[in-house]
Amino acid sequence: MQAETEYGLAHRDGETATEPSVGIFWGVPNGGRTVLVTDRTALAEAEAYGDCLTHPHGHHEVWEAWRSLGATALRRRGLPPAIASHEYEAFPRGRVVYMRGPALFTLYADRRLQRPETVAELVRLFGLTGQTHTVRSDAHYRTLA
Repeated sequence: MQAETEYGLAHRDGETATEPSVGIFWGVPNGGRTVLVTDRTALAEAEAYGDCLTHPHGHHEVWEAWRSLGATALRRRGLPPAIASHEYEAFPRGRVVYMRGPALFTLYADRRLQRPETVAELVRLFGLTGQTHTVRSDAHYRTLA
């Protein structure tokens, strides 16, 4: 399911990128389970950041744009309505970055999202199957709750 947003497309529940992508993601509760919600950019359109290529938008700005839609509009767009009533830091989150030097995708993720099945789903969602990648923790992506 795709949802049009001010920042492009939010993807969740099985939307696979057709080419390698970078972006941001959350694990958000929805209907008694956690779904991965992403906002991503094709690698060919990614922004340079030092020796990396990255998604041009941050967690806070994307979340606030979604949140301002309200629960009903989020649901219509295929996004979990929980977004409307929580801050962006309330749920585990992360970012996918491409490091040009080693030609390596790095998935920075809250430890709660580092389970093998979740990493495999993120690899699929970001079109990284067959790409060299690693998973790391980072203080920016640590959920406090």
